[in-house]
Amino acid sequence: MGLSPFTKEQLLPQPEMLEIKKQKGELFIGLPKETYFEEKRISLTPDAVAALVAHGHRVVVETSAGEGAHYSDREYSEAGAKISYDVKEVYGCNLIVKVEPPSLDEIKLMNPQAFLISALQLKTQDKQYFKALAKKRITAIAYDYIKDEDGVFPILKSLSEIAGAAAMHIAAEHMTTVGGGNGLLLGNISGVPPTDVVILGAGTVGKCAAKAAIGLGARIKVFDNSVSKLRHLQETIPGQIYTSTLQPKSLLKALMRCDVAIGAIRGIDRSPIVVTEVMIEKMKAGAVIVDVCIDRGGCFETSEVTTHSKPTFLKHDIIHYCVPNIPSRYSRTASVSISNILTPYLLNIAEEGGFENAARFDKSLRNGMYFYHGVLTNRTVADWFDLPYRDINLLIL
Repeated sequence: MGLSPFTKEQLLPQPEMLEIKKQKGELFIGLPKETYFEEKRISLTPDAVAALVAHGHRVVVETSAGEGAHYSDREYSEAGAKISYDVKEVYGCNLIVKVEPPSLDEIKLMNPQAFLISALQLKTQDKQYFKALAKKRITAIAYDYIKDEDGVFPILKSLSEIAGAAAMHIAAEHMTTVGGGNGLLLGNISGVPPTDVVILGAGTVGKCAAKAAIGLGARIKVFDNSVSKLRHLQETIPGQIYTSTLQPKSLLKALMRCDVAIGAIRGIDRSPIVVTEVMIEKMKAGAVIVDVCIDRGGCFETSEVTTHSKPTFLKHDIIHYCVPNIPSRYSRTASVSISNILTPYLLNIAEEGGFENAARFDKSLRNGMYFYHGVLTNRTVADWFDLPYRDINLLIL
């Protein structure tokens, strides 16, 4: 007779164990003022703060943090937040929520083992940033990497929607005589030929730009090398759309006729240059280029980074708008958008009893995490900076 896999005690009737109610976690959130150049957004609106406070969480807001998005200290105070005049107090909270990644000086103000939720913007970072986070044993979640169960990056998608729609408004602005353009109205007026718009890229930015242009009555041509994206665009947007893969001859012909060209092709590392300087020289004088993917290098050869305070330059008589942070121009809309996506995540983290528990069950939170208690858990970051990496699934069991 073989040995029993159970002990005698285990075979006896066992007492029934009652399920213990999950312990809710209390969040202590710091909302600092953005110090990055021309950044006017804020990650949580007063309404979001009110919802968090109603659930028993504490929020400390640095004075005038919401001013760029036209939210006053009073609105945050009435929502239940504490307004602080001391930046150290804000960074002393155990969860820091901001738009731009913190600077090295701001990381120094953070507590060891603190939690950070912000953008990462990999292309603008250096090794020192990651070393500083590791030294403080920070757990960091990036907006850029939060991916939901449908495989969508909700915050990135939302900001891309803003950038796409905004690209057409920006183009319309710069086509006017006041904006330095040819004095054209972006639209379709009786008896006047409609404006011609070329959109490079049929992703989220391209789709929203196309919707805005069609809504204004423009005639649009969309170029992308993904036929399935082009097909999806034609199925979802009402109105006549000319679509094509990136054929140099067809593209040049379209660019020579267009009044506006929007660049929205994002590469894995760098955006591909699909419009050469020779092509731009053949465009109509006074036409407007809006290179939305300038943060990835841009897809027009003549593109150079500009700022919100000096957004355009003229090259070959073509107006170039190459500001990398278009959503900041619409700081209120962008803030509401980020806040509405972020608030359910924060409430869920608290409901699950903290980050560790929430990350066990919430895959999108795990996807977003690139640092876990000072250990780098994102392969892209590790490969980019040649840093040691550990799989998050082996750390959170």
